[in-house]
Amino acid sequence: MFRQLTNLATKRAFSSTIMRQSGAHFKEGLYTNIPVKVKNRKIPFAIIHFGWFTLGFLVPFISSYVQLKKSGVL
Repeated sequence: MFRQLTNLATKRAFSSTIMRQSGAHFKEGLYTNIPVKVKNRKIPFAIIHFGWFTLGFLVPFISSYVQLKKSGVL
């Protein structure tokens, strides 16, 4: 009985969608599964990526400096 259950659980059903059967072509390949454009950009993706995280890292320090400057500690 256990063998029958495992046989049913390990079988994989292969099927294709209606769009694939109708002949619709999909763009496939490297970088097609991510929501941002990585290749052939005017501004390289690395600049945007590291700039965004640098800004997020620096915002607390900048806001702390501004508040300390306003209070007269600095």
